Amino acid sequence: MDSCDVLIVGGGPAGSSCAWALRASGLDVAILDRSVFPRDKVCGGWITPAVTEELRIDLDEYRRGRVLQPIAGFLTGRMGGTEVVTDYGRPISYGIRRCEFDTFLLERCGARIFQGAPLTTLERSGDSWLVNSAIKARLIIGAGGHFCPVARSLGAGARSEVAVAAQEIEFEMDPSQHARCSVRAELPELFFCADMKGYGWCFRKENFLNIGLGRLDEGQGLPQHVAAFVEFLKTTGKVTFDLPAGMRGHAYLIYREAHRRVVSDGVLLIGDSAGLAYSQSGEGIRPAIESGLLAARAIVAARGDYSESGLAKYRGLLQSRFGDAKEDWSTAIGRRLPTRVMSGFARLLLASGWFSRHIVLDRWFLHRDVPALV
Repeated sequence: MDSCDVLIVGGGPAGSSCAWALRASGLDVAILDRSVFPRDKVCGGWITPAVTEELRIDLDEYRRGRVLQPIAGFLTGRMGGTEVVTDYGRPISYGIRRCEFDTFLLERCGARIFQGAPLTTLERSGDSWLVNSAIKARLIIGAGGHFCPVARSLGAGARSEVAVAAQEIEFEMDPSQHARCSVRAELPELFFCADMKGYGWCFRKENFLNIGLGRLDEGQGLPQHVAAFVEFLKTTGKVTFDLPAGMRGHAYLIYREAHRRVVSDGVLLIGDSAGLAYSQSGEGIRPAIESGLLAARAIVAARGDYSESGLAKYRGLLQSRFGDAKEDWSTAIGRRLPTRVMSGFARLLLASGWFSRHIVLDRWFLHRDVPALV
């Protein structure tokens, strides 16, 4: 029988960031993950300077042997509409490969790591938990993504929730493919669906190419939208070769659609298991990392009282950081307008350089108005 104070189920950015923030707390922290790292993780994959500041990542150290693609701007638009280039003239984000980024964070987090070990049983034993009949822990943190088993133990029903569904692929281009890809590495391209319920992206990270599309899952036929986007990339000359493999799917909850219980006796949920992805962009890396850091603050403040009331500070920290889980103005308008009207409205707005820069990019995707956690 092994034992620890805190067991984090999931070694992705949320879990490893929480463990990293707890490394000076004196607590014995362990991470359990069903995968063996480095793992193949489907994700668009970019981080903002706020993330590197929050995690104190030395960019020169990180780029040694890893992909770190500076992003100086974006090309945005509506599929088939006017394309707008926004160039900031300096790096405002960095493209990363999740197989490298997640491993980097996990290896430096300072926790004991159990890899290749899925959570199979979770039983309450007094004021502790018994995991897989092999590990005893006073506090369990669910960081296993949308289908996290710890979230299920708190009543989450991933199959019945309204989530964002996405399909994407990432691969290293050969010389022929490289010559037939016009997308600039420092300028990822984002294209919204006509109804504004999702968007596709084409993103070069040095010699790796990531293509995908995600949209709110309301029975609208994701595969058809993905196929239409890939055809759009071909007909516009952006990517004129056939993709080397099929796309892989995944799902996640955006914050305004999430209604998960994030705190209970001896349990916290962080990252995608808590449903914290940004509403407009669906980006989840920064919210995942910040939720891990906030969870660590709440755990330290609890001083060993891991009852629901003792951990209640975490719920307040989330609300303070991410706000109430309610519709923003753009989503509220979009839900009430007929699709044809919304499509025309979106075409006009996305053709505006001011709207593309200050609303789509600065607010929805980069969250430049939100300072890093300190």
